[in-house]
Amino acid sequence: MACVSSDDLLPESMTLALAKYERHLASERDLTPHTVRAYVGDISSMLAHASRLGHTDVGSLDIRTLRSWLANQQTLGKARTTMARRATAVRVFTAWALRVGLSHSDPGALLGSPKAHRVLPAALDQQEVRAVLEEAGAAAVAEGPVGLRDVAILELLYATGIRVGELCGLDVDDIDRSRRVIRVFGKGRKERTVPYGVPAERAITTWLEAGRPALFVAGAGAALFLGARGARIDQRTVRSMVHKRIAQVPGAPDLGPHGLRHTAATHLLEGGADLRTVQELLGHASLSSTQIYTHVSNERLRAAYQQAHPRA
Repeated sequence: MACVSSDDLLPESMTLALAKYERHLASERDLTPHTVRAYVGDISSMLAHASRLGHTDVGSLDIRTLRSWLANQQTLGKARTTMARRATAVRVFTAWALRVGLSHSDPGALLGSPKAHRVLPAALDQQEVRAVLEEAGAAAVAEGPVGLRDVAILELLYATGIRVGELCGLDVDDIDRSRRVIRVFGKGRKERTVPYGVPAERAITTWLEAGRPALFVAGAGAALFLGARGARIDQRTVRSMVHKRIAQVPGAPDLGPHGLRHTAATHLLEGGADLRTVQELLGHASLSSTQIYTHVSNERLRAAYQQAHPRA
């Protein structure tokens, strides 16, 4: 659990409520450890602020205190996306406190949320993707099992647009090679099935037959992708590898696994896929999360128009 400083020790009732909320997030909502830490850290900060204002328990929180905390965060120069996330964290917490009987009201329901600036995500163009995959494929000859693994990871990330955490959690049995689909457990352990293409199937087959057996060690279990020492690969290793492989292509933007996710979504829409389909493939809970990719496509269309039309 996120801790507060010695100057901001919470009253016992708040400490107990925070611990109970952390268990709720981890056990009942089945959120990832990273998400739990973020939520608990936000609520810990808010409760410390409330405590300094004289509040001793969760039930005494009011909208003025919540707004005061957010205003304080803004003066610290927090980004709009961070502010929006923290407002959401507070709303979820106060709704939970009301539901479990720790409070008789839900002040967070009155709390507004600053709209985050929607930044167009960077993405590779199709030629850059091809160059990345060809470079990795050529290097795999000399790099052996690790090189074969990297090719399979790159192909699968681009083919499916899955998150890096979802990729690292894949087991061998999550792949249905006869139908070329993978079973993915996304945020909140929500399961979805995502198809992949022939190039990714070839790379996966080569990895499973010639790469994975060479790296496998006892204890790796059913993990699909392994690190250099034979255990299940971790997200940091994948991120480092993707950055490194993309950097080998001159002119390509500096992207990690999330950049390949953006790239896959952008190319799907540019190829004619509808927004709902892309939403399902990416595992977005809300269509609004997927709509940013229409902005990317429109921006590229505008850039092409301005470059090509004589009276643009």
